[in-house]
Amino acid sequence: MSTIAPLSSLLSAYQTAPAQPKTASSASLGQVTERFEEMLANLNQSQDNADSLLQQLAAGENVDLHTVMLGLEENNINFNLAIGIRDRLLETYREMMRMQV
Repeated sequence: MSTIAPLSSLLSAYQTAPAQPKTASSASLGQVTERFEEMLANLNQSQDNADSLLQQLAAGENVDLHTVMLGLEENNINFNLAIGIRDRLLETYREMMRMQV
């Protein structure tokens, strides 16, 4: 039976780095890119886990309905968080593109 990853381990991927001076350096961009890729990997793992649990339930295997529902809700929360972060990144990008140099 699949185990559900604790939400705290997934949230660690979304936490920002310690406060640094606001400079447009490639190191900061690299950190954002790395964290976003890590978040997407965790989202994919969450989706795979939820799909696996749902398939096991549909196949009639011995899987707890409570565990399936927790997996689906966890995936839903992770997906909504990823969409929110994506929207925020796009908003920031658009605002930077509107800036005059």
